[in-house]
Amino acid sequence: MDAIYAYLHGIFAKSPEFAVFLSLAVGFWVGKFRFGSFQLGGVAGSLLAAVIFSQFGVNVDAVVKSVLFALFIYAVGFDSGPQFFRSLGRQSIKEILLALTVAASGLLTVVVMAKIFSIDKGLAAGLAAGGMTQSAIIGVAGDALSKLGLDDNTLKTMQANVAIGYAVTYIFGSFGAIIFCVNIMPKILGKSLREDAIAAEAMSNQGSTVLAEGQELAVSSLVGRTYRIKAGSFKTVGELEAASSDDAPVTAERVKRGANILALASDLSLVENDIILVVGRRQAVVALAERIGREVNNVEGMDLTMQKLNVVVTNEELVNKSFAEISSTTRAARHGAFVLAVAREGKLLPIQGDTVLARGDMVTLYGTEQDIKRVAANIGYAVVPSNKTDFVYMGVGLVIGLLIGLVSVKIAGLPITLGSGGGVLLSGLAFGWYHARNQSFGNLPSGASQMLKDFGLAGFVAVVGLDSGLQAITTIKEQGLSLFLIGVVVTMVPLFLAMLVGYYALGYKNVAILAGALSGARSANPAFGEVLNAAGNSVPTVPFAITYALANVFLTLLGPLIVALV
Repeated sequence: MDAIYAYLHGIFAKSPEFAVFLSLAVGFWVGKFRFGSFQLGGVAGSLLAAVIFSQFGVNVDAVVKSVLFALFIYAVGFDSGPQFFRSLGRQSIKEILLALTVAASGLLTVVVMAKIFSIDKGLAAGLAAGGMTQSAIIGVAGDALSKLGLDDNTLKTMQANVAIGYAVTYIFGSFGAIIFCVNIMPKILGKSLREDAIAAEAMSNQGSTVLAEGQELAVSSLVGRTYRIKAGSFKTVGELEAASSDDAPVTAERVKRGANILALASDLSLVENDIILVVGRRQAVVALAERIGREVNNVEGMDLTMQKLNVVVTNEELVNKSFAEISSTTRAARHGAFVLAVAREGKLLPIQGDTVLARGDMVTLYGTEQDIKRVAANIGYAVVPSNKTDFVYMGVGLVIGLLIGLVSVKIAGLPITLGSGGGVLLSGLAFGWYHARNQSFGNLPSGASQMLKDFGLAGFVAVVGLDSGLQAITTIKEQGLSLFLIGVVVTMVPLFLAMLVGYYALGYKNVAILAGALSGARSANPAFGEVLNAAGNSVPTVPFAITYALANVFLTLLGPLIVALV
C-alpha cells in the first residue's frame, strides 16, 4: 500500500495535470452509472474522484481553476445573453425574492446550529462559506472578526476556524447542491426536469418546434411535388402561381415537355402532359393539386436541389413592416424563396400576418440557391455557418469580465465585489446579446460553446476537489464527523426551504426553471452545470444568471452577520 501511495504521489508531484485529467476520466465514467432513477453525473463524479486522488497529495496551480471557471461561465453567459436581457423587468422580482430566501434561510440555519452545538463565530462563518459554497464569506468574516477587539490568540484561533469550517464543508456544499437540484427536488415535486425544460422551451418559442441537429419533421411544412398537367388545367405558369395566396404562395420551379426541360417564365404556356415541379407550403400545394393534374414520381430531370440560408434583416424598407404588408407588395421580388423561421435574439417568432420584422431579426430562407441569394440581397446580409470561433471577440469579452470582477464597492463599510465569476458572467451575457444582434462577427459555434461549458466546469470542480479534498478528510478525521454533518444541514436546509418558497409562494411551477434559479441563488456552479445537462437545453440559464449575480452580494453579507449574531 505504501508503495502504491509513493508511486502515485510521485506521478502527481511531477505532473499535476495527470491528476486533473484522471479525475475527469474516472469521474465521467462513474457518473454514467444509474442506481434506480439516481445518476451521479460527470461533474459530481469528477468531484468525487478528485477528492479520492487528493489523498495522494496533489498541488494544482490556482490559476488553472480560475481559467477553467472563467471559460465555463463566459460560455454560459454568451449562449444565454439574448434570452437574459429579454427576461429582465418586473418579472425578475421572483428571482430577487428567491435569492433573499436562500440567504436568509442560510443565515438562520447557521445561527441555530451554532447555538445548539456551541460553535464559535469563526467556525460558524466557515461552515456558511463551505456549506453554501461562497468563498467570499471567508474574507469578510475574517475582516469582521478583526474589528471585535479580541486578543491576538483568540482572533488567530477564530480566523483559523473559518478556514477549518470551510475545508470540512465545501466538498459536500458542492456535491449536495448537485444532488438536491438534479435528483431530490424533482423527486419531491413529482416532476421531470427534462420534460419541464422542454415545455418551457416550447412556450418560449410560442409553440414552434425547435429541432436539434440531425432531426427533421416527419411531415415537413414545405414540400416539392411533380404533377402531370391535365386537360383544362392552368394555361400558364403565371396563372398557376397566381391561384395561390400571397401569404402562402406556390411557385413553379421546373417544367418538362417530352424529353426537354423548358426555360421557366411567368408567361410560359402549359399544355396537357407537361410535367411541372411546384414548391410551397403543404396546404397550399395540396389545395391546387386537383386543378393541376395527377401526381407523378421519379421523373428524370425533375430533381432540384434546395437549400437553407440564414439572413439578418437590415433593409429599412422591411423594418417595422408586418408579414402581411411585405407579402402584399413584394411577391414577385421574393419569388421562389420561402420563410422557414424568424428569430429575434434567439427567440422564434410566429410566421403570421401580424408579426412585425425588426432590424437584426434572423430570417431562415428555403429555396433554390439562385432564388434565395436574390431574395437575401433584398433583406440584408447572409450569415454563413462556420465552425470557427472568433477568439478576438471572446478574448475581449473575458478581459472585460475579469476587470469587472475586480471592481469593489463598499456597502455598510464592507467591500462587495462580483468576483471573476460574476464579472465574466455579466460580460458573457452582454457579448452574447450583442452578437445575436450583429452576427457578422463574434462567432462561438454551439459545439465549441458546449466544450467550454463541459470541460470548464468539470475541470474547475476537479481542481477544487484535488486542492481541498486532502485537508477536508484530514480535518474530519481530527474533528470527527460532527462538523461534516452540521455542514450537511447548512447545505440542505436552505435549499429545501427555498424550494418550498419558490414552488408554493413564488410560483415556480416549472422545476427546470426553479432548479436554475435555486443553483444560482446558492452560488452553486457545479449544480448548475448538472442542471443544464439534465435539462438538455438552456432554459435554466436565465433564472440562474439573475440569482447568481444577486447571490454574490447576499451570501457575501452573511459573513459579518454571522459574526454579529453568533
